[in-house]
Amino acid sequence: MLDIKLIRNDPEAVKTAVARRGESVSAIDEVVELDQQTRALGTEADTIRAEIKTISKEVGALHKDGRADEAAALQEKSRALGAEEKVLNERGDALREQIRDLLLNVSNMPSPEAPDGLTEDDNVVVRVEDYEPDSYGEHQRVPHWESAEALGILDVDRAVRMSGSMFVMYRGLGAQLLRALIAYGLDRNRDAFEEVRPPTVVKTETMIGTGHLPKFSDDAYHLERDDLWAIPTAEVPLTSMVAGEILEGDELPMRLMAHTSCFRREAGSAGRDTRGLLRVHEFDKVELYAFCTPEQAPAMHMEILERAENAIRDLGLAHRVLDLACGDISGPGVRTFDIEVFAPGADRWLEVSSVSWCTDYQARRANVRYRPADEKGTRFVHTLNGSGLAVPRVWAAIIETYRQPDGSVCLPEVLHPYLGGVTEIPAPA
Repeated sequence: MLDIKLIRNDPEAVKTAVARRGESVSAIDEVVELDQQTRALGTEADTIRAEIKTISKEVGALHKDGRADEAAALQEKSRALGAEEKVLNERGDALREQIRDLLLNVSNMPSPEAPDGLTEDDNVVVRVEDYEPDSYGEHQRVPHWESAEALGILDVDRAVRMSGSMFVMYRGLGAQLLRALIAYGLDRNRDAFEEVRPPTVVKTETMIGTGHLPKFSDDAYHLERDDLWAIPTAEVPLTSMVAGEILEGDELPMRLMAHTSCFRREAGSAGRDTRGLLRVHEFDKVELYAFCTPEQAPAMHMEILERAENAIRDLGLAHRVLDLACGDISGPGVRTFDIEVFAPGADRWLEVSSVSWCTDYQARRANVRYRPADEKGTRFVHTLNGSGLAVPRVWAAIIETYRQPDGSVCLPEVLHPYLGGVTEIPAPA
């Protein structure tokens, strides 16, 4: 969440930044007012506490002088003041809770370098690689949901019968390709990132830690009986892996990666294209994550982006990198780069990675600090995350891009070591 000190000292700057997202800033005004009330209550409580301390000394002196009656009268006054102080403290705690509830619904302030704009149409294309619109043959213009069904590697109908719309089932070499992509995504980052396999269901406070709750509850799956949530991304448990801890400055940056299943309701997808793997409720993803100091964060942001893009580049897929406009950045992020692959059969760009720098926004919610080596006290870490490889859309782009005239699919060479000698998906019989 945002730093209350920053809001207190320069509320107009905070409102200007948040407004770049197209969001209401009324909550900031409420926070400022409640903060003023809280501080006034605190001052009043401090005054009473000081008076109680003075009375306590006077009572001691009176007892020493044998003036018990006078001491008793002062003690009664002290008790009355103590009760008044308790009321003030309770009112202050209630106001602080209101402030927290308001701040939990306020997004992070976008970076000054993030492009202006409120929709995905305002995103800036940074670069495009290996994309030649006229280079794709007719055999590559077949959407993956058609060719994969013919190949027997994707079974949407049976998945829908089992689980409902927007669920899919991979079969045979399709399931093997999915598993190969996961191993590929993990292995290429093993040189610097520690692999973690976190739980896929988490507590409410864990979801709050990343900013997915309370603001985006409609997009999440909630297991009400146990008050647990199915994770929408491994970013959620990785953020809380060291929640409440103080890291040593020389331990940073801490690089983590995880493969998990991810679950999203896609509540806002009504009317959008949900065929095949374009938009699904459950999917596999390899996530890259880092805790670092504010000084390390810019370089780490570029490192995660480079690693994610290189994974796509080495698969031989046409892709582009977008610098997201303020209104298209997720709530915790201040700067986000998306990687999109081109799927010639679907004839569209598909997002396969979002690489975000969240400054100390998530760390404040999850209370993750570090102890700098050259100064006293602690500071909040910065968090960064990015999809090292989001499987379904990469899978779809491979099936469409590498489809041959006879209907078979050649598989990218970098995946061969993970496919047990398989180099292609044979054409339908």
